[in-house]
Amino acid sequence: MSQPDKGDAAPEDSAPEPPSPDAGGAQNEASGDPHRPPETPSPIPKPAKDEAAPDTGSPPGGENPPGGGSGETRKTVLAAGGANIAIAVTKLVAGLVAGSSAMLAEAAHSLADTLNQLFLLASLRRSERPADRRHPFGYGKERYFWSLIAAVGIFVAGGGYSIYEGVREIISPGEHGEATVAFVVLAFAFLFEGLSLARAVYQVRKEAADRSRPPLDHVRKTPDTTLKAAVLEDSAALVGLTLAAAGLTLREITGSGVWDGAASVLIGLLLVVVAVTLGRSSMDLLIGQSVDRETLRTIHREIADSPGVSSVVELLTMYLGPDELLVAAKVAFWDEISADQAEDIADEIDVRLRDRLPIIRHVFLDPTQLDPARPPGVSAHETTV
Repeated sequence: MSQPDKGDAAPEDSAPEPPSPDAGGAQNEASGDPHRPPETPSPIPKPAKDEAAPDTGSPPGGENPPGGGSGETRKTVLAAGGANIAIAVTKLVAGLVAGSSAMLAEAAHSLADTLNQLFLLASLRRSERPADRRHPFGYGKERYFWSLIAAVGIFVAGGGYSIYEGVREIISPGEHGEATVAFVVLAFAFLFEGLSLARAVYQVRKEAADRSRPPLDHVRKTPDTTLKAAVLEDSAALVGLTLAAAGLTLREITGSGVWDGAASVLIGLLLVVVAVTLGRSSMDLLIGQSVDRETLRTIHREIADSPGVSSVVELLTMYLGPDELLVAAKVAFWDEISADQAEDIADEIDVRLRDRLPIIRHVFLDPTQLDPARPPGVSAHETTV
């Protein structure tokens, strides 16, 4: 993808002008004017990079192309989807044979998960399309849309049906069949779901190690909602299987179907929690979520410490996809900085930001006049996060 031009220089002006006290004045100077006095290099050396890169959605060091993490995520989704297809069928058969509402709830859970894996696979393929005229920033955010659809599917097909089936069993218990088949299916389902979760955890641990943060913290902060969905769904599946086994066991011991129905209701509530969690994460990223505070401060510091920069007036960031970040900033330069110098400094900032945080794909810098009401060196955005 071609990189965008930075808004740090205006069209040429034929009349020579002295350096303006604000960055906008630097922007209005003529480029290549023979009457302009020679420029002097900035006396400030480039700051040393003495801090570790913060948590972002991309591993430090080297270029990370858009969709670079999709290969591992696709393997995780395929593993989860393959397990869910087989498990859904066996749970359905076992639930009908045993007359267990909890098993039928688990069958609905696995069926919903299977459909969701299809949505997530579609999101991986569609989000990797290159940018075009109508979508100059690419299709990375489409992954968040399909993750939101998956969350709705979990809520309705999984949570809604499980709660309905549980309440129906509690109010009007049906006939109970042989539970042995159900227990065998639960055991095999636990094994397959465990293997699927292990694949997701492997990816989480690998990515967390690359970013030097705990795995649970990575699951919470990652902008890869497809990976987050796989982890949440597989974790909920193991908890749901445990609840189904407990409800079925208590039904066999007491002879009351209330326990079976209660387990089904709890499974439904669990799926509702998963759906709301995934839905909120997807919605935030779809709307335009910024990076965490630590990363925001690091970006602010990289810009503010650049030679010739007086202050960062405003700093905005937004995820364009799991592996893409947009950075936009209003920057005030020193009074003596000319337009050409401002352009060179902006180019250096662009290179340094991408080198420090490879997830950054687009950098827009807007030279502007410093707001006298705001303390120098403080970002308007940073003060509100």
